[in-house]
Amino acid sequence: MNSIRRLLIVGAVLILPIGVAAQDSSRASWLDTAKIEQALGRPGQKIGDVYKVGFPRTDLHISVHGLAIKPGLALGSWAAFTGSDEHAMVMGDLVLLEDEVNPVMEKLRASGFEISAVHNHLLDETPHVMYMHYMGHGAASGLAASLRGALAVSKTPLEKPAAAPAEEGAPPSWVTTVEESLGRKGTLKGGVLSYGVPRADTVTMGGMIIVPAAGVAEAINFQAAEAGSVATTGDFVLTAEEVNPVISALEEHHIHVTALHSHMLTEEPRLFFMHFWAVGPAQSVAEGIKAALAKVRTK
Repeated sequence: MNSIRRLLIVGAVLILPIGVAAQDSSRASWLDTAKIEQALGRPGQKIGDVYKVGFPRTDLHISVHGLAIKPGLALGSWAAFTGSDEHAMVMGDLVLLEDEVNPVMEKLRASGFEISAVHNHLLDETPHVMYMHYMGHGAASGLAASLRGALAVSKTPLEKPAAAPAEEGAPPSWVTTVEESLGRKGTLKGGVLSYGVPRADTVTMGGMIIVPAAGVAEAINFQAAEAGSVATTGDFVLTAEEVNPVISALEEHHIHVTALHSHMLTEEPRLFFMHFWAVGPAQSVAEGIKAALAKVRTK
């Protein structure tokens, strides 16, 4: 009997740490979004395991050939947080004026962030804007505070944004035309119809899966233009063998390629980001985007 008791006690002692370890592991996988929100001074959106925070450049008045660009079309800085509260990763894209690029970069680098790309997304825009892609690792709240400190040396609005007015009534006719032509429902917000089409393959970096919401989905945006036309821009996320077939599909539909480059450094498979621009009738523009998407392995 004593032997049985001793075995039960030893078993309980051995089991207890496993239970505690499991509980600690569960806690460690939790990303405290309230701390991120507090550090950044604004809320974000939970998309699966990603907490994404936007910083639209509402202070900028950018136009392309006279067309005023809505912030949601091509002027949205963002940060995507993943991981745990103490071991988080943040990656994203900042929209900056030319004289803001190096001050922001210096701040990010001083905080241990990596810069993975600095380049254009648009052509012929006035004034000229640049896009900076970055990545950081560490405690989530610390990363958020460092990011806010870097943005503070630019003119990026940092105050808590006002709630966006709800889209009332039936969507404009161009939205219906685009959705029917693409065969996909988009998200209409602030006058911009947005799509995030995930790739069919898994993207990893350093052994970690990079989910579509962290910047590896096909990003396609539309807004109304003059005389019943629409403008479209965004980026196709492509493997090497997809690049030129997509260019051909875009050219056949009079959609211009404005940039082709990388956004990350060590992702697998190697990805190329192709930015584009077109203004034209909603149906023909949407059909061009659909033809290009048909050349990409998407879900």
